[in-house]
Amino acid sequence: MAVRVTPVTVWCITFSGGKQLVRRGRLSLAGQAFALQLIVLTLMVAVGAVLAVLDARHHSDVTTTREVRDVAVSVAEAPSTLSAVYSTDPTGRLQPVTERIRNATGMDFIVVMAPDRTRYTHTNPDMIGKPFSGNIDRALSGETFTETFTGTLGPSIRAVTPVYDGGRVVALVSAGVTRAKIGDQVATQLPLIIGVAAAGLVLSGSGSFLLSRRLRRQTHGLAPDELRAMYEQHDAVLHSIHEGLVVFGIAGERAEVVNDEARRLLELPDGEVRRGDLPTSMQQMSWGVVRDEMHVTGDRILLVNQDIVTWEGRPIGTVMTIRDHTELRAVMGELDSVRSFAESLHAQAHEAANRLHTVITMVELGRPQEAVEFATSELRLSQALIDRLLDAVGSPALAALLLGKVNQAAERGIELTITEETALDSIEPLSPQETVTLVGNLIDNAIDAAAESSSGWVEVTVRHRDIPEAVSAEDHSALYVRVADSGPGMSEETFARASQRGYSTKADHHGLGLALVHRLVARHGGTIRTELHPESAVTVTIPRKDTP
Repeated sequence: MAVRVTPVTVWCITFSGGKQLVRRGRLSLAGQAFALQLIVLTLMVAVGAVLAVLDARHHSDVTTTREVRDVAVSVAEAPSTLSAVYSTDPTGRLQPVTERIRNATGMDFIVVMAPDRTRYTHTNPDMIGKPFSGNIDRALSGETFTETFTGTLGPSIRAVTPVYDGGRVVALVSAGVTRAKIGDQVATQLPLIIGVAAAGLVLSGSGSFLLSRRLRRQTHGLAPDELRAMYEQHDAVLHSIHEGLVVFGIAGERAEVVNDEARRLLELPDGEVRRGDLPTSMQQMSWGVVRDEMHVTGDRILLVNQDIVTWEGRPIGTVMTIRDHTELRAVMGELDSVRSFAESLHAQAHEAANRLHTVITMVELGRPQEAVEFATSELRLSQALIDRLLDAVGSPALAALLLGKVNQAAERGIELTITEETALDSIEPLSPQETVTLVGNLIDNAIDAAAESSSGWVEVTVRHRDIPEAVSAEDHSALYVRVADSGPGMSEETFARASQRGYSTKADHHGLGLALVHRLVARHGGTIRTELHPESAVTVTIPRKDTP
């Protein structure tokens, strides 16, 4: 069931309308997050790939430098190299050997030269006998070194090392690999680097997409400015409405939203609110829809409604609205008392009219003495009850209530008796409104219970009595109310449940009245109990403090 359109649930309507906000063409928060993540991931993967290529190239340079140095040193230290240098045909002896070594080691050239740069060997035979292009000074001084130099085969990484005869340099050996070949070696690694980068981009992009989908579900596809506007609107609404608002998620245990008015009405603590923090009767509410259910807390009478919040056809939580009906119930109690008294007067007026017609007819029939006796006998009975109540009860509101209930019970065929013990000079410590609530609800419950028997009766006693166990001289007496009836009565367990339930239904409307009485008695530090023997009765005792 969708939430009703009321000012109290504006936030829910705004929330459920969030789906329409996406249609404005704005990129949602999830979409922006996905796009940003995709851009960042692409840049990171691209940078990583470039760094991988550079690292591969650097690694190839380092490896090539080490290899050309090792090859040059190995050739220079070979005994055959020294003997060939002293032979009559150095080229004929060295060229085949250096070419085999070059092919075996992957070098682009191996050059053996005289100290004056004259080449004995070269990859290109046309270069043999010509001077070597490159630096050889450090090698002539006995050092093996490597360098990057552009020679006859193009840019290359080369090593130059001396050939010794004892302590004298008699020849030089240079081995090298061209940059082009190194580039080819790096190029062979590019497919692997690109493949790894692409796989990383796909995996990270897929993860980002799944994350954005989850974020989209959680934010309902709203854009950042819409989320900000919604938060500001919701915060303003929640703090400005004059009804309590409690929102529970789908789990129903922890409150997602609790506004200030709800905390005040339910006396909830600051911070997180769980269902167990609510009044007992509200903890037992069903998860579904609730309409105008009365709940009684320690100091308040609350009207509670509950609706299910749905999104795209599925329930996502419940919204509970709470209104304070304490003052309204007090006014209604007074109104019920006045209405009851008015109905009693109306009934008495109707009966008085019937008696008056009877008296007039008897006079017309020539029986005046019998007419006087008939009129005065009925008047004496009614006036005697009124006089006794007005003399015995110091509160006009209570007297009117009792008179009204007598006639109300009589209309239902129930005899309501005000006992002779009823007598009190004041209703302290209760106010007239509280007295009407206390006595009226007890009598109403008793009349309902007595109506179940064929000859129902109700007996009411309202008086002061001493409290022997009083701890203070000021608390020596108490207001005592006892309402007995011919009904079956309630056990202590049933009475306790009815008093604590705090709401009324058509099937059982005792819960609210008893809960109101129980709240009133507890507020004044009194006691309330039920009796089953010798008759069904409810007694209330409220300590009374005398004023000096």
